[in-house]
Amino acid sequence: MAITATPPRMLVKKRFLTTAVDGPEAVIKRLFSGIDRVLHSGNLAAAELHAISIACAGAIDTRNGVITLSPNLPGWHDVPLMDIVKEKYGVNTFLLNDASAAALAEHQFGAGKGVRHLVYVTVSTGIGGGIIIDNKLYEGVSGSAGEIGHMTLDLNGIKDNCGNIGCLETVASGTAMAREAIKRLEAGEQSALTQLVGEKLENITAEIIAQAAEKEDRVAKDIIQQAATYLGVGLVNLVNIFNPEMIVVGGGVSKTGERLLAPARQVVRERAFPLSAQAVKIVPAKLGEDAEVLGAAAYAQRQGG
Repeated sequence: MAITATPPRMLVKKRFLTTAVDGPEAVIKRLFSGIDRVLHSGNLAAAELHAISIACAGAIDTRNGVITLSPNLPGWHDVPLMDIVKEKYGVNTFLLNDASAAALAEHQFGAGKGVRHLVYVTVSTGIGGGIIIDNKLYEGVSGSAGEIGHMTLDLNGIKDNCGNIGCLETVASGTAMAREAIKRLEAGEQSALTQLVGEKLENITAEIIAQAAEKEDRVAKDIIQQAATYLGVGLVNLVNIFNPEMIVVGGGVSKTGERLLAPARQVVRERAFPLSAQAVKIVPAKLGEDAEVLGAAAYAQRQGG
């Protein structure tokens, strides 16, 4: 959470836990508390703000400011967050998908600066995306374009939190990697992962898997390779549909670096339409955790906030 100036740059930044499992009402209370604390730190009153802009995971109806569905946020279904915040603070409020916000930021300030056609993919607990076409954020008819993690890759696969079967994020996200690691360890495979988490297999994360891979652990390397291959298939679909100049990969799992990106690039080279595959660059994001904040600010500015 931050206070930004125009053009978007952060003046005050603070981090707060949302504890999303507590449901929308509790999270909204924490959101209000966080906004109040940031305003206090910046010696500002809400009336002095030009706008409040919120980037949130999930399918967002940007026109009406409603979180229609957020599979990784329990209970978030048709929540009119924009109106709730606007009523509380009395200033223009905007709401968009967090990956779309990151796409705007990477396009305007980061890895994609100067690129006209770009797709941003975030690989974290889930997988999301944002699409820039001809220097503009593509939002779709209902404002919810870019749900890349919910493209179907396996008709007979695992059920996703969204309710669908075989989504990309069931096989290539950090959650998918942790699930695969637990399955293999419970089946008796030997791995350095057990040294890192002991008997608490539920503590395995993509970050821990990456640490084990750096120690040349076979299981960890296999898991990253598998996730990277599936991610590559997802990127093939994006390359064939959008023919972008660049795909920017961000999110916590992307910190795995070339262990994730190199196999994904190889899949794109092998499977995407040749002209499109030759034209696209697949690169890591540059802005890290600041991307969503800067992108949300840029979005408000573009909307006249």
